[in-house]
Amino acid sequence: MSPPELHVIGVPGLPEVRAGDCLGDLIAEAIRRAAIQIQTKDIIVVSQKIVSKAEGRMVRLDSIRPSPLASDWAKAHGKDPRLVEVVLSQARRVVRMDRGVLIVETYQGFVCANGGVDVSNTQPGTVTLLPTDPDASAEEIRRSLEQVFPLKLAVIVSDTFGRPWREGLVNVALGVAGLNPLRDYRGGTDSWGQPLTATVIALADELAAAAELVMGKTRGIPVTLIRGVDYSETKGPGRQMIRPAERDLFR
Repeated sequence: MSPPELHVIGVPGLPEVRAGDCLGDLIAEAIRRAAIQIQTKDIIVVSQKIVSKAEGRMVRLDSIRPSPLASDWAKAHGKDPRLVEVVLSQARRVVRMDRGVLIVETYQGFVCANGGVDVSNTQPGTVTLLPTDPDASAEEIRRSLEQVFPLKLAVIVSDTFGRPWREGLVNVALGVAGLNPLRDYRGGTDSWGQPLTATVIALADELAAAAELVMGKTRGIPVTLIRGVDYSETKGPGRQMIRPAERDLFR
């Protein structure tokens, strides 16, 4: 039996993405220029940032008029009140506003710092918002790529999130298309024959985290190809990974 292998390949050469661009076409062209030979069941991990740019999910801060709440909290913590206002506009629920940290539940269902609003790698004076429907974004990219490369592919839209019990940030999957984001071992047995009753692996998050090792924050590589993963082909979606409120012990 050959040892398992995982290949994580950065896709260089994508241009600056603008609103209205077809990401599938841009990614396909970059793959061809890099002479990467696409194979069936390859997984394409795409940074949320370029998805948001292509979908026009950008806000100019000079167009924002902060509310009294945003202004007061920003003044108390040395923040830009316009940025705070944008974060609050993306919040279905404010989880915590404390010590200069603003954690909200977004309308997409993600609980994260600053509601996914990001000022990095974008034109000064503008911020990006999360895609309105990351699963739909992933599916659109997957369909576009499969029209160019007539193979079964999967797509993950990823973003960098903090974690409540551990230091450091990791990439996680926001949107998923073409693979089951969860690998469920329940009902099986471990190597000693003991039943597995609780093990569900966040496969899509693990793949997003692996992709970040190649992407980095400053390398200018927002797309990564992952090969060597045996996954279940399903529609997704990534929202399966959001824990329902009734099972969340920390809400």
